[in-house]
Amino acid sequence: MTYICKVDIILMILTIIVATLIFSVFGFSDPAFLARYLFNAYRIVYHREWYRLLTHGFLHTSWLHLIINMLVLYSFGDFLITVFGYAFHFMNAELLFLIFYLFAIMIASLNSLRKHKNNYYYNAVGASGAVSAVVFAAIFFAPYQRILFFGFIPMPGIVFAVAYLAYSYYMAKTSNDQIDHDVHFYGAIFGFIFPIILRYDLLMYFIQQLLNPW
Repeated sequence: MTYICKVDIILMILTIIVATLIFSVFGFSDPAFLARYLFNAYRIVYHREWYRLLTHGFLHTSWLHLIINMLVLYSFGDFLITVFGYAFHFMNAELLFLIFYLFAIMIASLNSLRKHKNNYYYNAVGASGAVSAVVFAAIFFAPYQRILFFGFIPMPGIVFAVAYLAYSYYMAKTSNDQIDHDVHFYGAIFGFIFPIILRYDLLMYFIQQLLNPW
């Protein structure tokens, strides 16, 4: 049986949270630091500043944005690392989660990179894409687990997932609210398919979970 160390799980999540906190606080107080590491598709493509694809996920422009993302990460990360430990016993669960999280930051931003590569003035920051991936990977393994929408409305995770994807896709096509809904959408998609990439037989597990809610 796979041994899952709770302390290691918490340490991994806290490591990501502390790194994000430190990076974000530097950005709060130093606009030049923020400008150097935020997501700017033009500079990534035409100046080859590829590091921005990753570093922007550790930056935030407000405490509210930072706190919400980190609370959601902490809430779902514990469960997801534990599941990774049982589903992917060929690899250390904490290390796999870190790899998953870092790739989620980058992959969630690829469509924005394509869309805004000629817009010098488009900038973005935040861990929302990676956090969406964490949430949706958790939903993949427990689709009927109840989550609290807006913090107090209980609903099955799979219902939230469908509504969230539809909302993010619609807002990405129509909204002018300065929120990068593409990152939410593609982060969620990546989170959902990541387990299948590593073990294709988990697709049948997910289908069985859907067909047998009780």
